Amino acid sequence: MRSIWNGAISFGLVSIPIKLVNATENKSVSFRQIHVEDGGRIRYRKVCELDGEEVQTSEIGKAYEEADGTMIPITDEDLSALPLPTAKTIEIVAFVPASEIDPLQMDAAYYLAANGVPAAKPYTLLREALKRSDRVAIAKFALRGRERLGMLRVVDDVIAMHGLLWPDEIRAPEGVAPDTHVTVRDAELDLADALMDTLGEVDIHTLHDDYREAVEELIAAKAEGALEVPSEPRKEAGGQVIDLMAALENSVRAAREARGEPAPAEASVTELSPRPRKKAQAAPKETGAKKSTAKTAKSAKAAESGQKKPAASHKSTSTSKASKAAEKKPAAKKTTAKKAAPRKRSA
Repeated sequence: MRSIWNGAISFGLVSIPIKLVNATENKSVSFRQIHVEDGGRIRYRKVCELDGEEVQTSEIGKAYEEADGTMIPITDEDLSALPLPTAKTIEIVAFVPASEIDPLQMDAAYYLAANGVPAAKPYTLLREALKRSDRVAIAKFALRGRERLGMLRVVDDVIAMHGLLWPDEIRAPEGVAPDTHVTVRDAELDLADALMDTLGEVDIHTLHDDYREAVEELIAAKAEGALEVPSEPRKEAGGQVIDLMAALENSVRAAREARGEPAPAEASVTELSPRPRKKAQAAPKETGAKKSTAKTAKSAKAAESGQKKPAASHKSTSTSKASKAAEKKPAAKKTTAKKAAPRKRSA
């Protein structure tokens, strides 16, 4: 890969000669402007607006335009006189956890290659230090006429650098969130969780640009002289979502069918959601005849249990009295017999 910048990484007193290589490439299909009538290519010429003459590249300079349109010429000598210590150096200023970097700051990505055999040892030292510390390096560097912020991290066995936007280049999200207060129900969140679980994870390397492939097929067909180019009908954009629950249920059902996991035709929330509900629903209240029947059954059961206990107590008391009476009766008979005996003898 061709390097776009040569310099060095400044790591304290350690200097590592490196080459900067683009880590990404733009594969979008580009078009030229043509004259529709004859197919001639449209080209642009740089013309001075004062005299109308075409200007050569060697005659073109730069200037800063003020609000009123005044041009302030700036020469290369003016810019080279400015202090720019990072003109040829990627200066590491700190090491921080990767979680401290806001993804909004991410910009272009580069690979840093060791430039020459002597650079291999310090390059490897920095790479292994980054691996072991589980941190990223924050650095300053200059590229294409301006100083930039960068983040160094390890990708496989290579040090990669992501250009970062400066913190004051990130806009605050004021006025972006919905103005109206919206309440989301637990059932809706459960279905959203079910949809996320159904879609699941994906190997990002399997994703591709469908539109770019379609454009390339179109160009190939036109190049071969095809009069009619086959095209797939476009899917109509969905209308305004009125029933959010129905839309979520249909989305989960469609996602499951796409993965070969057909969902029931009339799937309920609990059938579609693989996760347990966070809040248990309260038991339905008994109304009408069911409520009165439950009360009657409860009172009858209480009455029955209440009657059984006194009955057992009464039964044991009666048995005790009967046994005592049985013991007293024989004693009474003996006494009567003794009293009657003198009467018989007097007769």
